[in-house]
Amino acid sequence: MLQTIIDPQSVSQFAAWVEQYQKFVILGHTSPDGDAVGSTLALYHYLQSKGKQAQVVMPNVFPDFLKWLPGSDSVIFYRNASRSRKNVERVEQVIREAEVICCLDFNELSRIDEVGALVEQADAKILLLDHHLNPGDFADLTISFPTQSSTCELLFRFLYDLGHYEEMTVTEAACIYTGMMTDTGGFTFNSTRGEIFYIVGLLLDKGINKDVIYRKVNNSYTAARLHLQGEVLSRMTYLPKYHTAILELSKEQQERQDYHRGDSEGFVNLPLGIKDVIFTCFLREDTERDQVKLSFRSIGDFPSQEVAKRFGGGGHLNASGAERPQTTIAQVKKEFIKVLADFKEQLDEACKAEQRVSFKLSKR
Repeated sequence: MLQTIIDPQSVSQFAAWVEQYQKFVILGHTSPDGDAVGSTLALYHYLQSKGKQAQVVMPNVFPDFLKWLPGSDSVIFYRNASRSRKNVERVEQVIREAEVICCLDFNELSRIDEVGALVEQADAKILLLDHHLNPGDFADLTISFPTQSSTCELLFRFLYDLGHYEEMTVTEAACIYTGMMTDTGGFTFNSTRGEIFYIVGLLLDKGINKDVIYRKVNNSYTAARLHLQGEVLSRMTYLPKYHTAILELSKEQQERQDYHRGDSEGFVNLPLGIKDVIFTCFLREDTERDQVKLSFRSIGDFPSQEVAKRFGGGGHLNASGAERPQTTIAQVKKEFIKVLADFKEQLDEACKAEQRVSFKLSKR
């Protein structure tokens, strides 16, 4: 039996909205990842099954390796490659006409850029369902559980509490599993709770093929992406003093290697394969805006989000990020190395803790 963590009154409140209202807009965050896309599309399919008019809106496009997800072709992007005014007008219209706006996988309206102002002006009920720390106070109904591995895990619990599991389709289950898998790095971090795998079992019972989903997400890149990965790794900065590695990706590299959105997905995890590396940082120059994006990953108890806060960002214990406008990779890298000095003791302790990890085989 799945433990109940969501307040039943919150579940009843949303159920009443589904009963009362017809037009729903579902929002994911800027630079959507697997959790944002998976959760929004799963909720989209749920609302459609209830006979509702549902529309998923994203501030900008998501990676190609997520375009196989059912319903992804119906998503409206506020900003796309052509920066079409038609897209902007469509987003403005659907948000203006929405009766309920569902905000998934982000905790502040600033995480959806210009779309945030549209939500603030909207005359609609607002649901916030998310697993990030420090949720903003902008929603009529907030369901926030930072202890959850992903928004998709939280959404599954929400739909389960709504009594939807028996009617859940393989399509919804595949979307939810994709978000859970990608936001835990294939269940390699933030995924030690037994209930996560109980939920995976329930999703498998719905008919998903987790092996196919893994291949679609992780084995669908171009040859150019592999060349890019090799180039980025060849320029890695290894800082054994801090048990840390830094990867960098410039605009020039992205242009030369025919970079597509999502091609650098997972790069930040690669140096964690080095013995005694506890923390990694991936710096990428944004091709759409004058900024450097920082992604962090850590092992064990080292709090990556505490480092992210130093750069105006945030996230989770083992996965976090930030953005620095109007700067260069060289400047951010220099600042990052300086910040590492403040965390040296914690990095040393985290490394020692990993070395002490042992497994005892029980006799039966």
